[in-house]
Amino acid sequence: MTQSTSLEQSVREQLERYFSDLGESSPRNMLSMVVSSVEKTVIEVVLEKTQGNQTQAAEMLGITRNTLRRKRATYNL
Repeated sequence: MTQSTSLEQSVREQLERYFSDLGESSPRNMLSMVVSSVEKTVIEVVLEKTQGNQTQAAEMLGITRNTLRRKRATYNL
């Protein structure tokens, strides 16, 4: 199993659990919720791995330092 397949499987399992927990309720804005949750977590992990070095983190994430700063502010990181 490749890394991406494992990640995809984890996301699938979590979404199935989410739907199960919702019961009869209908979710709204799911894509936005998932993207922001994943984005925040990825940024946190990358910042940990780079010991807070924003230049390295931005490079690993494939974004500019300014974008990283903006996203950190958005997520209060």
